[in-house]
Amino acid sequence: MSKIKPSKGAPYARILGVGGYRPVRVVPNEVILETIDSSDEWIRSRSGIETRHWASDEETVAAMSIEASGKAIADAGINADQIGAVVVSTVSHFSQTPAIATEIADKLGTNKAAAFDISAGCAGFGYGLTLAKGMVVEGSAEYVLVIGVERLSDLTDLEDRATAFLFGDGAGAVVVGPSQEPHIGPTVWGSEGDKAGTIKQTVPWDRFHSGDVSTLPLDSKGEIKFPAITQEGQAVFRWAVFEMAKVAQQALDAAGISPDDLDVFIPHQANERIIDSMVKTLKLPAHVTVARDVRTTGNTSAASIPLAMERLLATGEAKSGDTALVIGFGAGLVYAATVVTLP
Repeated sequence: MSKIKPSKGAPYARILGVGGYRPVRVVPNEVILETIDSSDEWIRSRSGIETRHWASDEETVAAMSIEASGKAIADAGINADQIGAVVVSTVSHFSQTPAIATEIADKLGTNKAAAFDISAGCAGFGYGLTLAKGMVVEGSAEYVLVIGVERLSDLTDLEDRATAFLFGDGAGAVVVGPSQEPHIGPTVWGSEGDKAGTIKQTVPWDRFHSGDVSTLPLDSKGEIKFPAITQEGQAVFRWAVFEMAKVAQQALDAAGISPDDLDVFIPHQANERIIDSMVKTLKLPAHVTVARDVRTTGNTSAASIPLAMERLLATGEAKSGDTALVIGFGAGLVYAATVVTLP
């Protein structure tokens, strides 16, 4: 018989507050066209993207996270020192250690909160939300701050016609806390590592350490390129369109929700054509509000879902208490979907 005392947390968890931060600089497609052979019409028709935000030197991963988190904490109606854990999903914090979450937790004024980073690409917010729900219910933290943040402009090859127009910068954050009713459904998540090569960094960091520059990519001026994100666009598109609609349906089924019960659909903001295809496959009713933040924010990876959520609530397109299906998918290939009640 075990001698260990059982943990005791809340019966359920919910999102209590949300916040977002978009860098000041707005970058239209015309800027992207300075370095690739394309057109504004082609970019809009293939992705839906019109503009994106790029961070300045001062708008660091930490700085953007702190801005978004401050808003989320205020929206939740709690103080920073009540946060028991900080989970940051990012692929664009370039220090291998320590985790950027520790700096964020300190600067926000938490009381020695547990803090760590995760790398789950565009599904990172869903992964973090699932971890946060577990911590609240298990009792290891009463309130958990989940942050998705990216400076993907640092990882964009502006000469790559397939990806130069896709990526943007920003941070989104939510506070997850206790609830007497279920407001975060079961998560349907997973990975397909056999497809890892379809979205990846062009060269690993240790290639620079080897001293063999002959294997490093060069730009049009013959200078060594900084590592960037590259992808096999058609393969990723097919996977997202055909497989992720299935995952989304599984999340609805797991939550006991039908499409008619939904108020809002917040998919990862990767490509508007993917979003439209998922809406059609899921047969979402006309009354369901669909997030289309990709048009003006671009693909911000782990930040895209909380940023889209924050904008829908701020504009009144969605309201507190609405039932929303959220799904993220990307590099790994990884995915995570769940049904939540909006804060």
